[in-house]
Amino acid sequence: MSDQEPRLYVLPNLMTAGNLLCGFIAILHIVGRFDGERVIAGDPNFKYYWAIGLILAACVFDALDGRLARMSGQSSDFGREFDSIADIVSFGIAPALLVHDIVLAELEFTSGGLGYLIACIYLVCGAMRLARFNCLAAASEGKPNTSPSTSFRGCPIPAAAGVIVSLTLFLIWLNEKEHTIGRWKYMLPVLMVLLSYLMVSSIAYPSFKSINWRTKRSFHWVLITILVVVFTVRNWQWMPMVLFVSYLLYGLVRPWISRKWRAEIEAEPSILTETDTTELEREKKPAAGDEKTDPAALI
Repeated sequence: MSDQEPRLYVLPNLMTAGNLLCGFIAILHIVGRFDGERVIAGDPNFKYYWAIGLILAACVFDALDGRLARMSGQSSDFGREFDSIADIVSFGIAPALLVHDIVLAELEFTSGGLGYLIACIYLVCGAMRLARFNCLAAASEGKPNTSPSTSFRGCPIPAAAGVIVSLTLFLIWLNEKEHTIGRWKYMLPVLMVLLSYLMVSSIAYPSFKSINWRTKRSFHWVLITILVVVFTVRNWQWMPMVLFVSYLLYGLVRPWISRKWRAEIEAEPSILTETDTTELEREKKPAAGDEKTDPAALI
């Protein structure tokens, strides 16, 4: 084997392959390769349910591959490039094709190609966002004593795809009896344009990279997490939309949230600077001359 041959770590790359395959099969469902009989029988949304479920499953695989690589120390240049290729299929092509099939194709007859343009803008911005991420990651590796970033520059493409497909799922559920998504579907093109901008913007979104199997949180955070998971499973039609949209909005309001709260929400103590830590310690210390101060505490 050549010395230039990249090393392949099995488990993280299996997760990335799962991400890629979910995206590809979602595309096959969107173009009607599997669900022709159900669509002809009067259920045109059947193929969309499958496509949405597969794209959401790709989000799970994408979250697992990076965490498994970091936890086991198996991060590699190959894994980063492979992950980007899988992401552009699952979170770029598949969501763009989904929205085009649902609503953008209608705009072709009334707007002179606007539907194709919106889908293309989303796809190109997603690809540029992934390329920029790889460039920044490669540049940081070449700098000594550089700690991993705790945030993404721009909205991550899996989150953008999650917003699109979870909102589509919610709209289908609202109009399930009519077997149509309804007029609210026309908000999807506007949302795609907004997400295209957010992906290539410089707005910082939290990465939550520090959250893994070794993360320790207080009892109330564990309880809230369990309740959210259970509530999401029981209300799968609309809870994914709440979670993805909350993440999208959190990135927009994040600069106005105090560092203390950000560190608590993102499980990132490194967000607090030395000045902030000093101030917090000063708040915990009793004031000088306090009559109730325990003398032993001053030793």
